[in-house]
Amino acid sequence: MTDTAPTPDSPETPLWRKVWDFPLVTLVVATALVLGVSAAIGFVAARLPLEEGLLKLAISVAMHVVILFALYKLVICELGARKHDDLALPGAARELGLGIAGAFALMTLIVGLAAVLGVYWIIGWGGMASWAWLLLVAGVNAAFFEELLFRGVLFRWVEEFGGSWAALVVSSALFGLVHINNENATWFSSFAIAMEAGVLLGGAYMLTRSLWAPIGLHLGWNVTQGFVWDVPVSGFDVDGLVQAQLGGNPILSGYPFGLEASVIALIVATTFGVWLVKLAMDKGEVMQPWWVRRGG
Repeated sequence: MTDTAPTPDSPETPLWRKVWDFPLVTLVVATALVLGVSAAIGFVAARLPLEEGLLKLAISVAMHVVILFALYKLVICELGARKHDDLALPGAARELGLGIAGAFALMTLIVGLAAVLGVYWIIGWGGMASWAWLLLVAGVNAAFFEELLFRGVLFRWVEEFGGSWAALVVSSALFGLVHINNENATWFSSFAIAMEAGVLLGGAYMLTRSLWAPIGLHLGWNVTQGFVWDVPVSGFDVDGLVQAQLGGNPILSGYPFGLEASVIALIVATTFGVWLVKLAMDKGEVMQPWWVRRGG
């Protein structure tokens, strides 16, 4: 990727087109479209003539993901001066799989360190009562929707205006902030999520210039911590494959929010995220601010 993304500055370009293609205008339009369509899908899904249960949940999630995918492919990726498809299908399975595998390894390392430090221990087998919620809601739905919004829209057009570093800071900060109303959340838990998840997911997007790797990381992170290791997912208690407990020093355990609010996850995941950002820098995937590119 070069940092000379086209800008609609030619004299032949009409004023309305220059305004429409301006990154911050496109950001507002794309955000409104994603949030509006998502809300409409939720309204319809809640009124499906089905009993509450797995079938209704699966259909609701499928509707949400498929319609938002279509919205992105048909509308969102065609907005702005620099057309780019972050959900291209060639290579999608590989990047998605690498993201899931990477998240599994990261979260398993975090849980292992917590166990060694005496703040996480397994009591026995769990009841797996939360499997559908973890896979479909915290996994597929959250990963697709949040990555589309925070990396596919927010990061992309903040980057086109203010450059890659501004995009990384803004998207990470807002990603952490939206988790402040979660169960057991604190300002530190939101800061930790901004750092460990914001930098990790933003770095994956910068490196690959695709949403598939961030989606895989996000999905794998939530499912691994909740289903495999029975760790609360962003503050929400779950029933996973095993029955586990967090305890001891909250700085190490993140209790009661979960390991995402621990210094263990903060250090491990942020370090990996910084490494991804460094790889993106080495690859030339850093965009300069709009006014620098325009002046050049």
